Amino acid sequence: MSHAAPPEQHPHSKRRMWLTLFAMCFALFMIMLDNTVVNVALPTIQKDLHPSQAGLQWIINAYILVFAALILLGGKLGDRFGRKRMFIVGLILFTAFSVACALSQTAEQLILFRALQGTGAALMNPLSLSIIVATFPRPKLPQAIGIWAGVSGLGLALGPLLGGFLTEHVGWSAVFWINVPIGIIAMVFVLFAVLESRDPTVKSLDVVGTILVTVGLFGLVFALIGTSDHPWLAPATLIPLLVGIALLVAFVIWESKQEQPMVPLGFFRSRGFTTSIIVATLVGFGLYGSLFVVTLYMQNIRGYDAIGAGLRTLPLTMAVMFVAPIAGKLNARVGPAILMGVGLALSSAAMIGLRFLEVDSSYNLIWPFYLMLGVGIALTLPAASAAAMGAIDPRKAGIGSGVLNASRQVGGALGIAVLGSVATAITDKTWTDSADAAGGKLAANADRLLPLVEGAQIQRLGELVGQQESGAVDQVMALAASAWMDGFHASVLAGAIILGTGVVVVIIGFRGVPRPSLGHGADSSDTAPPIVAEL
Repeated sequence: MSHAAPPEQHPHSKRRMWLTLFAMCFALFMIMLDNTVVNVALPTIQKDLHPSQAGLQWIINAYILVFAALILLGGKLGDRFGRKRMFIVGLILFTAFSVACALSQTAEQLILFRALQGTGAALMNPLSLSIIVATFPRPKLPQAIGIWAGVSGLGLALGPLLGGFLTEHVGWSAVFWINVPIGIIAMVFVLFAVLESRDPTVKSLDVVGTILVTVGLFGLVFALIGTSDHPWLAPATLIPLLVGIALLVAFVIWESKQEQPMVPLGFFRSRGFTTSIIVATLVGFGLYGSLFVVTLYMQNIRGYDAIGAGLRTLPLTMAVMFVAPIAGKLNARVGPAILMGVGLALSSAAMIGLRFLEVDSSYNLIWPFYLMLGVGIALTLPAASAAAMGAIDPRKAGIGSGVLNASRQVGGALGIAVLGSVATAITDKTWTDSADAAGGKLAANADRLLPLVEGAQIQRLGELVGQQESGAVDQVMALAASAWMDGFHASVLAGAIILGTGVVVVIIGFRGVPRPSLGHGADSSDTAPPIVAEL
């Protein structure tokens, strides 16, 4: 190990910089692809492995839960032991457990390996950003982050399309096998291009803090995921929720007394960092929660299959892919505050537009708002990432990136839970009132049919009713769709309000903060403070 010059002064640094960015983007593409590619394969997995409905949900949730719980630890391990080294560990874990997922013979095996796959993602996701921060000089950092964010949009866009093709022509295991060649290519570029970096000020791990925050995040996210099956006040939800919150409070108290804390609380003395973290949380909350019900609308109400629904989201994901790199360049000219404010306003306006969709709305009424939403996301998230990472010491980039990504993940879990509950509550009321007004067998069976209505399973509802009373099918399906749309409207409007609140947060948070400092942290020079770097 040697104390080398900052990466930008290293021989061939310009070529190495862009190769490093390519390696990080390629690995991020694999993670983002995996977020959506598995969803498409769930019906086929259900036929082959016969999981229960809860088991089917846990094939997705096990990955999300472990990923969210370990993401802070992943960032810290990179700072302590070397970001390149730990990124490679994450890449190996992710690829190896992708193979294990593909070879699973039971639903329980698949759930276990999906959880273990999440350990790899928890290392790769925060370290991909911190490696970029350690590699690029500050003036070029927003552009690099914009490209990094654009690639995530490409992964999300191709997930449903690639997943549908592979599932139909090869089988569900292919959605996991595809990670093997991607992982190998990413490994070659990481080994060749990426310089090792770490935080030389970190001499030890805060074991107590690590346990508190990891178990606390696990309990919090576990409780939020569980709201899809249990009421908010049920013990199965309330106990892990309270335990998670208590442990996170204990974590903050513990960290405030440590000389070498896991998360330096001094990060939050920077208004740029704190505001960016709040924005990331609000985006996760308002966006992920709302898009969850939008996905149900596309497939269950409009009747598009997974590939058809994926194709129709291309205006959103392609906007992210193409606009994010441009936003990165704009960041240096206009500053992240303006980009975040405009992006959040566009996203909120797009959600308000989606609020007016009806059961039979034309796709021509959907895609303009998808496009607007994609542009809003592409302006907001890269700017928030650049502002957050630019506001802290680059030597702490691993844990800083972990905090940023954890906030977005927790915000997303909270959004799906809360906005899903809003949608369910409104749907339940409308359905109950409509069934009571209709009377007869529908009123008598309303409670039994309610789960199908909440899940927007209108076609299945029609089949069930048709077996008992064929003449009432059209009326029941119309009432159910109308009830679900009421919940949809409420959820999307709530998401719009949350995103709109982010505009106010940005205005207040960045008021009086000099624009040049937003992307340069404590050091406004072109180069970052020296870090420990190795070949």
